[in-house]
Amino acid sequence: MVRFTLTIVRHGETRYNKDKILQGQGVDEPLSATGFRQADAAGIFLSNVKFTHVFSSDLLRAKQTASTIIGKNKFCKDIVIQYDARLRERKYGIAEGRPLSDLKAMAKAAGEQCPSFTPSGGETLDEVRARAKSFFEFLCQLSIEEECQKEQAVLGMADNGLETLEGKPVFPLRNHCCGLELNSDTDKDTKMLNPNILVVSHGAYMRNWFGYFVLDLKCTLPSALKKSQLSSVSPNTGVSHFIINLGNGDVMKPEISCVCLNRDDHLADVNTENV
Repeated sequence: MVRFTLTIVRHGETRYNKDKILQGQGVDEPLSATGFRQADAAGIFLSNVKFTHVFSSDLLRAKQTASTIIGKNKFCKDIVIQYDARLRERKYGIAEGRPLSDLKAMAKAAGEQCPSFTPSGGETLDEVRARAKSFFEFLCQLSIEEECQKEQAVLGMADNGLETLEGKPVFPLRNHCCGLELNSDTDKDTKMLNPNILVVSHGAYMRNWFGYFVLDLKCTLPSALKKSQLSSVSPNTGVSHFIINLGNGDVMKPEISCVCLNRDDHLADVNTENV
């Protein structure tokens, strides 16, 4: 069975987040001082996680967040962050650089609800979901290929009469996600999870991606999670964690389990404002 873990983090706060101004893809703002503190806190929160791959949106706020998180990591400070345009925020067209209230006014004038409204020059929700679907299928294929390589390596070692090493847990995050202890020695299902992937992206994009997981791929959710939380945008540097099983290596039929969604425990001591 091919199995991998996926940790998805929203970028830290920018000046425009604080002022409730839409950035989308056309406004490439850096992190604010608060945003860097949030990224530091997320990095400490995830510092014991042995990531095997790191992907980020190629927009500056996400790149800075990913770099800061990895800079705090005990195991993968030298890992190469791979930037992918498929992870960019939703494009808001003529609404970019303008207050969120303007987008709401445009939607009202068009007789539509704000989340589903597409301003001129912007992306539809279906287009955003197509990007998320493409990237997720890429991760699945990557995991399948690496599993094949691992099996070939194990066979090669066996042919040479060499002993294989016992698998080590690659997500040693204790007690942060809904009370689960993912690196427990008794947790047989998580000991050999590989790859262990970190993705840094954006709020509206992530909300759409999570909707794809739940509505299209029937992702299972923690019992304590309220459905209303699925429609909420992650807080800046909110952390979500998923376990993906691909069965017989079928990219089209993944089994996805959500361990935690948009967790922000690490921000308790960071001076932030709601965005």
